[in-house]
Parts: sequence; structure tokens; C-alpha cells
Amino acid sequence: MDIQYPLELVGTFVFAISGALAVRDREHDLFGAGFTGFITAIGGGSLRDILLGAYPLVWIGDVNFLYAIFAGILLAFIFPSALLKLRKTMFLFDTLGIGFFTVLGVEKAMSLGVRPEIAAIMGMFSAVMGGVIRDTLTNEIPILFRKEIYASACLAGAILYLVLNYFGLARDYNMLISISTVISIRLIAVRYKLSLPRLD
Repeated sequence: MDIQYPLELVGTFVFAISGALAVRDREHDLFGAGFTGFITAIGGGSLRDILLGAYPLVWIGDVNFLYAIFAGILLAFIFPSALLKLRKTMFLFDTLGIGFFTVLGVEKAMSLGVRPEIAAIMGMFSAVMGGVIRDTLTNEIPILFRKEIYASACLAGAILYLVLNYFGLARDYNMLISISTVISIRLIAVRYKLSLPRLD
């Protein structure tokens, strides 16, 4: 059974929750939380598809993605306190999500015939740009510009996927290794407070 599709839906669901919870302390109503959750969930993939000229956008071509987004927003609005207690769990889901969406973005770009360098960047965009838009909307410094290792973990996983694909590794094994790499880099970086060198 191909688990790509259900994982993509789960990732969309989790990112919608993440976006909706981001406005919890700003007195937003359901529409405000819903808008932020929606943009967070579809931002990265939509930007990728627009840049690649891939239409219709994923959430337009498959209504199940809208259902996943609406479910995440509603859950965040009804049970915000319970979800906030699961902050570490949500962090783990977000980390799993960026790992999967990195590889998904690379594959989508490759299927459209772009160069490997562009495919790697599109993989990174797929994973992180929804969060960047979320942080911008909520007047936070986008995670992309913080000390945390986030986008660079995605880029490393995207490059690894392309290298292993070049050498003919089977897709399932390649996905597993590349996704695990993104997740491992992210978790280790947060656990040990690692960051890239800063510009002085």
C-alpha cells in the first residue's frame, strides 16, 4: 500500500492546527484562526506549484485536502488548551511533516522535468514556506530567520534524496532514508540547541 497520500493528508491536517493555534493569544475569532491555519497548510505546496507552473494546485484538485484543513482548524478552535498541552507532540508532528513534504516537493519538481538543483529548492519550499507565511501573519520572526536549524535540515534531506535517486536506490528506501535524515537533523539540533554560524 502506498502511504504517500494518507501521510500528505495528515501533514496538511497538522500544519492547519499549527497555523490556527499560532493566533491563540491574539483574540482572533474562528475566521482569523481558520485563515491562518489554511495559509499555513497550503502555503508551501501552493508556492511550489505556482513557481513550477503545476495546475491545478493540489488543494484545488483534491477536495480531501480542504477537508483535512477544515478538520484541523475546527479541532484547534474547539480544543486549544488540550492541543497546547501536546506541544511536544505537535512539534514532533511538524517535524515529521517537514520531512515528508521535503521529499514530496522534490518528487513533484522532478516529475515536471526541472534540474536537480531546482528540485531541491522546491522540496525545501514545500516544507517551510507555509510556516514562514504563518509567522509573518502573526508578527513573529519567521522560523527561517531564527537560529534554529530548520530549512537547512530540509535542504540536506532534499539533496540526499536526489543523490540516492541518482545512484538508483529504490524509491521507498530513498524516501525512508531522506525523510529520516530531515527528522534526525531537526530533532538533534533542537535537543542540543545547535545552529548554523551567524553573520556578525
